[in-house]
Amino acid sequence: MSIKIGVLAVQGAFIEHIRKVQELGVEAFEIRQKKDFNQSMNGLIIPGGESTAIGKLLRDLNMLDKIRNEIQEGLPVFGTCAGLILLAKKVEEGMVHLGVMDITAKRNAYGRQLGSFYIEENFEGVGIIPMTFIRAPYITQVGDKVKILSVVNGHIVAAQEKNRLVTSFHPELTESTKVHQYFIEKLCI
Repeated sequence: MSIKIGVLAVQGAFIEHIRKVQELGVEAFEIRQKKDFNQSMNGLIIPGGESTAIGKLLRDLNMLDKIRNEIQEGLPVFGTCAGLILLAKKVEEGMVHLGVMDITAKRNAYGRQLGSFYIEENFEGVGIIPMTFIRAPYITQVGDKVKILSVVNGHIVAAQEKNRLVTSFHPELTESTKVHQYFIEKLCI
């Protein structure tokens, strides 16, 4: 079975996600405009970056509703850092963008750039993995159908609802491909 993953490429660490997907032997392509959704795909990755800037670009490029509809119609999605914020139904001290996952995100929860850090911690179903946090959000509340996959220092940093996955950290910035593999094998196939 041929798997193909679209990576939102309007801002943020999209190249790193494409490389991780390709390391797993899976085809990946950039989504820069609405017409890129004409390609068939088994999943979508929304990278880290700056959630307000990405949200504005999605509106300016007339892509916000298209992405929301695709996800609501069943397209598996994986959001990292800013991607987590974009997918959240509620955002503390911020704006809701796609609002397709029953979580509350706290923006810049770990502070500014100096609040960035690296840790190795458990990710349910995967094991201990490296986690890089850069001006990261975390999840303050989850809905009844949301499964918590990882907690760091008492804060939820990874969760899944149906075929929607989010992480506060940047798995694309480590040597490990385990989180991308989890997304592809558990949610996209």
